[in-house]
Amino acid sequence: MSLFSNLFHTNKASPKNNLSSTMSFLFGSTTAGQNVTERTAMQNTAVYACVRVLAEGLAGLPLHVYQYGEDGNKKRAIDHPLYFLLHDAPNPEMTSFIFRETLMNHLLLWGNAYAQIIRDGQGNIKALYPLMPDRMDVNRAANGELYYTYTRNYDDYQAKNKSQQVILLSNEVLHIAGLGFDGLIGYSPIAMAKNAIGLSMAAEQYGSTFFKNDATPGGVLEHPNIVKDPERLRKSWQAQFSGANNHSVAVLEEGMTFHQLSIPPDQAQFLDTRKFQLDEIARIFRVPPHLIGDLERSTFSNIEQQSLEFVKYTLNPWCVRWEQAINQQLLGAGNYFVKFNVDGLMRGDYESRMNGYAIGRQNGWLSANDIRELEDLNKIPADQGGDDYLVNGNMLPLKQAGNFYKNTQPNESEDDN
Repeated sequence: MSLFSNLFHTNKASPKNNLSSTMSFLFGSTTAGQNVTERTAMQNTAVYACVRVLAEGLAGLPLHVYQYGEDGNKKRAIDHPLYFLLHDAPNPEMTSFIFRETLMNHLLLWGNAYAQIIRDGQGNIKALYPLMPDRMDVNRAANGELYYTYTRNYDDYQAKNKSQQVILLSNEVLHIAGLGFDGLIGYSPIAMAKNAIGLSMAAEQYGSTFFKNDATPGGVLEHPNIVKDPERLRKSWQAQFSGANNHSVAVLEEGMTFHQLSIPPDQAQFLDTRKFQLDEIARIFRVPPHLIGDLERSTFSNIEQQSLEFVKYTLNPWCVRWEQAINQQLLGAGNYFVKFNVDGLMRGDYESRMNGYAIGRQNGWLSANDIRELEDLNKIPADQGGDDYLVNGNMLPLKQAGNFYKNTQPNESEDDN
């Protein structure tokens, strides 16, 4: 029996972790009456904004392959085959930005991101292509190896054609998993928070219906006498004063009066509900509200701090998740690794940066060229002191303080002469 057949020769007792069967119970109608899926959730403006901020934020970061040297220092490995794929173009159809934006979009909506690894005859990685996470099943064979079952071009997942399924081994798939319960697959944030998103969608639908009716509540026609045919009177009133005629002037006869009904207070609060759900959805994705257009509690003094916290506590964990998955599945063990550069996002205003550079320069852990590289400026030639590290002249180790004092005093023998 070959290695391939031995891998997929499963039995009833073999462990299995099926994504579709695990997640199916989470989706469907919510308590607010809305059907929430990954695709319908993107029609909600708050969800779309959060996904866009995170996907574009990670995709826009420089991603480099580094190599550790013998001295322990790292340098960019621009000659490594993966450098071009990750930094510029993972395949002939996509740029690195589009590729990472697509996978990050999958991570945020489905909780998993998959990419097929294309290798040449020698096993070298030649291209990476995104795979739709809702078409992927993750399973474990009898020998403990993971394998991936991908369904191509289908309309109904439950009625899929078995001949359209492709089995991929673990070394043929780049799998970045989000937060999950077993460490194997991530769970969809949309599925986990479907009721909060469904409430936001219901409030939006209610507002659309409310304004479709000209935001005007109904009313009551009061007649001094008994109306023999109230249904005919109601239809006659609607025909004359509803729809395109809703602003026509009404002429009431036979002593009738019209009383307009006010909006119930609980229904009039739907705008506040929508604002609260905006914060609720931003909380799901851990995105500061000001990044999705909610500036109600943002001020000039705190908006910069919120942006820095977004990089440290929201974007950075996603970067680590990406880096470790790529290192483990594409680079393997060795002295090569990938890393996102978030220094540009962590920079504060001009004055704060200059003060920080001054401290580093005066204490000897930043050179002029180190600072110029952080500011995207050309380096100063080494023979002109660009790589020199300086310290303040009056800062000496305590044990040398006495020697410095003696060396600065005049020689007594010279004074006697």
